[in-house]
Amino acid sequence: MDLQQLKKLFPTLEEDLYRKIIEHATIKHVKAGEALLRVGQTIRSAMLIIDGVVKLYREDEEGKEFFIYHLDAGQACSLSMVCAAKHETSEVLAKALTDATVLAIPLEYMDQWMSKYKSWYQFVISSYRNRFEELLKTIDAIAFNGMDERLEYYLKKQVEKLGTNLKITHQEIANDLNSSREVISRLLKKMEAKQWLVIHRNSIEWIKKDWCGCVTYINYDLTLSLKFKSIDLINCFISIKVYVECRKKLEYLNCSV
Repeated sequence: MDLQQLKKLFPTLEEDLYRKIIEHATIKHVKAGEALLRVGQTIRSAMLIIDGVVKLYREDEEGKEFFIYHLDAGQACSLSMVCAAKHETSEVLAKALTDATVLAIPLEYMDQWMSKYKSWYQFVISSYRNRFEELLKTIDAIAFNGMDERLEYYLKKQVEKLGTNLKITHQEIANDLNSSREVISRLLKKMEAKQWLVIHRNSIEWIKKDWCGCVTYINYDLTLSLKFKSIDLINCFISIKVYVECRKKLEYLNCSV
């Protein structure tokens, strides 16, 4: 791992910590579509993204996948940090959306660095907060927005990550949004009629120029005090199970399409 690349991706860490990461972390290269985490897998290391885009999903009892959020270069998988620290198995599925490079940091160093390096402590806190905000946006989309708004927001996020030509099928979008292919196809055709996009075979080209109409979400004041000890931070991080229960209740109340 190149030191300069590591500093560019994670600029807030301490000099000695960079050397520790290079010394102890393992580099993993994964192809697009390959799984990095599986449901039920024992997690023994934290995952930092060096290159590429990783998608996190939640699976229900029937094996259906529901998109949670993306991880980009320079970000960490907070769920892997939580599960590794608490010696728990993964409850999410993580797949590489593009070819990706990941740094795996063994659990024993995670614990040491939390108490030894202030910059690592703050990085972990920031990662928890950012992922929690992403989770709230997902819940907001289900609770307060129709499927047309959710689809628009989803496509814009995809364009931000992958460019205007999206190699994705209607069924894959339906899986991510927990909807049906028929519903997604109908809404995409409406967007095409509005000249927002062009539908191709197994791909979608986004052509809408106005980016000011993004879905608006409720702003949450999320403050994590630095006075917490590391174990308190882990315990206060809201479990993904809460999200799943919220979704089930919202579906029961017919709040989602």
